[in-house]
Amino acid sequence: MLEVAEIIRRHGAAVRAHLGSRLLPSQARALRDLGACRTAACGGQLTQCTACGRQVYRYHSCRNRHCPKCGGDQTARWLARHQARLLPCPHYLITVTLPAALRPLAFGHQAVVYGALMRCAAAALQALAADSQFVGAPLGCIAVLHTWTRALLYHPHVHLIVTAGGLSADRTQWIAPTHPGFLVPVRAMSVIVRAKMCAALTHAGLLTQVSPEVWTTPWIVHAQPAGNGARVLDYLARYLFRVAISNSRLDQIDDDQLTFRYRDNRTQAIRRVTLSGVEFLRRFLQHVLPRRCAKVRYYGLWSATRRADLDHARTLLDTAHATAIAAESPATPTTTRGAPAPIVCPLCHAGTLTLIALVRPERKVPP
Repeated sequence: MLEVAEIIRRHGAAVRAHLGSRLLPSQARALRDLGACRTAACGGQLTQCTACGRQVYRYHSCRNRHCPKCGGDQTARWLARHQARLLPCPHYLITVTLPAALRPLAFGHQAVVYGALMRCAAAALQALAADSQFVGAPLGCIAVLHTWTRALLYHPHVHLIVTAGGLSADRTQWIAPTHPGFLVPVRAMSVIVRAKMCAALTHAGLLTQVSPEVWTTPWIVHAQPAGNGARVLDYLARYLFRVAISNSRLDQIDDDQLTFRYRDNRTQAIRRVTLSGVEFLRRFLQHVLPRRCAKVRYYGLWSATRRADLDHARTLLDTAHATAIAAESPATPTTTRGAPAPIVCPLCHAGTLTLIALVRPERKVPP
């Protein structure tokens, strides 16, 4: 299977030269880590098959959060934990998109703008939900940052998984939305997000770098029902510990050109994009986040300080339905630490691999 790591090994030097001083430290680290993932550079183990006797090298992962090959175990654990904590109530998926005019500023000040977008989206939502004509209670909200389209174009937006209802101030009842099939007005939320972002950028000293037209044009906010929230959570979890594109979407590489496929959101048709290796990596690197930049944040009932309220809300809701939701959640590997399962030999498929030597890494593995 063609991998992003192979593209980096072929075209990494060219994209470094192309970007020059514009290459960010986080991007340089991603190029280094992903190119070395599961190679001798990361170290590993030398194993031997108990049946055929042949030796097999098993190299370590790079553990970079943007690597398409890493993060599978982390994703499974995060998903299992959060699906078990989903409240047994309807949910909504709300998406807030950063206007195109703000995207150059966002890329130049990623930690500041991304963080502000997530906070402002959640605050605008909670401000409307506090109004009794819509809900009259704070909601539970998980905000997940995405910066890409399926064609790898730069498109920062935030997905909010939101409970359809909230816990009353006296904690005695669960308050459902006033209007069935409707949570909060997205046009009003758009206006509030825009105003809060203006205040946030003013506070950060970045407002002078923004065209005044941004504050007079409508911002895009979209809302849709999300059932019990499990399917949306599953979709978003795939990109929490990796980025933008999976290796399975890469079709072919030929000299300087490579082709990948994606599904068109509107038509659901499969489309293919052919780019130079340098252009592909340039697009890919746009979605590498700065170190310590949080991709997921929690608000309202989902915030760390309100775990007791989240548990209390669950007792007020239909516990039988909560059991059903947990039962329908996709099976995930256990997180109990014990003896690892034997590894079947990839050569003869009859014996299992046993450790005979450790391979020291050629460089320090990232934390």
